[in-house]
Amino acid sequence: MLAILHLETEAYGRAVLHQAQEMLRRNVSAGSVYTTLDRLEARGLVRSRLAEGTPVRGGRVRRYYTVAAKGISALSDAQSALTAIWAGVQLPTEVSL
Repeated sequence: MLAILHLETEAYGRAVLHQAQEMLRRNVSAGSVYTTLDRLEARGLVRSRLAEGTPVRGGRVRRYYTVAAKGISALSDAQSALTAIWAGVQLPTEVSL
C-alpha cells in the first residue's frame, strides 16, 4: 500500500512492482505483487480502476490502484504500532560478539 501511495496517480501493477523493489531494495516477483494487490482489493484496503488502452500497449487496458479509506486506517494503525514498539528502545552503538 505504501508503494501505491508513493506512486500517487501512476500506481498500476508494473509500477507498483518496481516501486516495491526499490523500497525493499530486493527483487520481488510480479506474481506475488499481483496476488497481494488482488487480496488487498478483496479486503477493501485498495481499489482499482481500468484505464483505456493505448496504442503503445496494443490497446490493452491498464489497471490503476488507490488506497481506500480502510487501507489508510490500516497503515495508520501499523505506523502507530511500530512507533509504540520502538518507544524507549536505544540501539547500542557497539555490539559485542
